Amino acid sequence: MTRRLVVIGGDAAGGSAASQARKRCPDLDVVMFERGRATSYSACGIPYWISGAVTDEASLIARTPEQHRAAGIDVRMRTEVTGIDLDARRVTWRDLDGGATGTEPFDDLVYATGSVPMRPPVPGIDADGVYGVQVLDDGAALRTELNRGEVRRVVVVGGGYIGLEIAEACRVRDLAVTVVDLSATPIGTFDPDVGTFIADAVRGLGIDLVLSDGVVALDVGPDGRVCAVRTASGRELPADLVVLGLGVRPNVRLAQEAGIPLGTSGGIAVDARMRTGVEGVWAAGDCAESRHLLSGQRVVVALGTHANKQGRVAGINIGGGYATFPGVIGTAITKVCDLEVARTGLSSQEAEAAGFSFVTASVDSTTKAGYFPGAQPIRLKMIAERRSGRLLGAQVVGRQEAAKRIDALAVCIWNGMTVDRILSLDLSYAPPFSPVWDPVLIAARKAFEAVEADVRRL
Repeated sequence: MTRRLVVIGGDAAGGSAASQARKRCPDLDVVMFERGRATSYSACGIPYWISGAVTDEASLIARTPEQHRAAGIDVRMRTEVTGIDLDARRVTWRDLDGGATGTEPFDDLVYATGSVPMRPPVPGIDADGVYGVQVLDDGAALRTELNRGEVRRVVVVGGGYIGLEIAEACRVRDLAVTVVDLSATPIGTFDPDVGTFIADAVRGLGIDLVLSDGVVALDVGPDGRVCAVRTASGRELPADLVVLGLGVRPNVRLAQEAGIPLGTSGGIAVDARMRTGVEGVWAAGDCAESRHLLSGQRVVVALGTHANKQGRVAGINIGGGYATFPGVIGTAITKVCDLEVARTGLSSQEAEAAGFSFVTASVDSTTKAGYFPGAQPIRLKMIAERRSGRLLGAQVVGRQEAAKRIDALAVCIWNGMTVDRILSLDLSYAPPFSPVWDPVLIAARKAFEAVEADVRRL
């Protein structure tokens, strides 16, 4: 009898799992359910589509339903899985457009439902004019709203990666934008000294920042549409439109109802092969937890890079191969207009919470040789374990190709390198690309000196 694989979710993780499993096992019967109107798309590209930097929605789609079908995958679009029966080995589904319902049996099941935007439980949160930006349909709805030309004032709730990217997209459209966040500096996963640079850049775009403050209510007009945002400090911020950029949480409702175990992170608990502990049930992507290789903690990291890798691992194993997903180290990058920011490993706060003793070193340098035309300032911070000197984290803020230096530091952390070893790295040099001492090497030298000074004090 032909084995049947059912995949819930047709984006990065689900699409990768289905493709890999089918490729390795051509006789496998694969059914993939997707509640939206697109498969395998770049959610990270949505803010740039909203701003107009990306003009074609189709360019965000890596693989269409037709391409998946051509590879032998039975794709059911605009179809929502409404229940999972682990004992009967079947899912129930509903056609969101036509209303039809039915069931589908499975031998293997991949749970790849992604994540859902966090919505604060405040009055007015469900009013018209309040948007989340998580899936392509969300981006399309927000873009349509902005294209009407009736929005002048936008309040973004949340100053994380998505919040700032959406704020920039709206500012590029010449709208008045205010960002509200509970943290003292934007993107609270950066150390405050780096966050100050980010705040200055955001304000430089003409975006108002309301920091160390939270939203307590959204005022709604007689037409049922949001008209203002109220904060804990008593501010009233007029708004024609509100965008929620508070981050996301794993979409695990169906898993909970079915009895698929969750982990301490709130995501679905999986092993290195993406198995859930329930025979024949796998999970991947934003809904599944990962192991942080430095802290050892279970975390959920909502990034397309990890979702694709985890889906690939699940698909290979379902198809009879062997693959593992080792974990994450928290590497992330974004930009605010021309300011680039990136991080990897642990921040100071995260390192302390994980029980590490550490020293830090920060340097200000330039992206190219200081005398070379176009050289831009860059700040690089390193966090190193006391005594051993092992690199625990790094943060970069700068302009014009500054932030991609984080990749070299991610490789260093991944391989457990110490700052004195990093100091000796044979990095490339030419004046158009870096100073003779690259900022990575300068920061490593400063961090090594901090480690040595700390040891001498013992």
